[in-house]
Amino acid sequence: MKVSPLTKEHWPDVALIYKEGIETYNATFRKTVPTWESWSTKCHKHSRFVVVDNDFEVLGWCALTPVSDRYEYRGVAEVSVYIKLSSTGKGIGSMLMQKLIESSGENNIWSLYSSMFPENIGSIKLHEKYGFRKIGYREKIAELNGVWRDTVIYERRSKDVNYFDSLVF
Repeated sequence: MKVSPLTKEHWPDVALIYKEGIETYNATFRKTVPTWESWSTKCHKHSRFVVVDNDFEVLGWCALTPVSDRYEYRGVAEVSVYIKLSSTGKGIGSMLMQKLIESSGENNIWSLYSSMFPENIGSIKLHEKYGFRKIGYREKIAELNGVWRDTVIYERRSKDVNYFDSLVF
């Protein structure tokens, strides 16, 4: 298995994994998979990766999305990590998270943010393993299939990015 940059050519496989996550009802509030064009324009161009096996099958993907278009938040990004359900428990999430953290630092992202369903224990454990800390809880923040759901918020501050160097006075 190896980590590679996520490209448009990976999108059919990435979309299937995204769809699996949607169908668990514990990965996202989304109900449909976006198009490549819609997804690609919202995510950072950097910090998009897939894990592929020796047969070039995509087993998981990750990406960063800006949390705001305001200049002040340019170094804050939301994390997405999705693993093919038949490939969980094989270290793919760790491979992706390691690469995502490394790439985020190289691209001056000083704060990584994740909002997760509290029932998504695997995702919570992955984030905690990589130094994310729980910073909040949102009660009944949005509805999914007629049920109002809570989320927990996790954050990781970069140890590699000196955010003070980018301040403008």
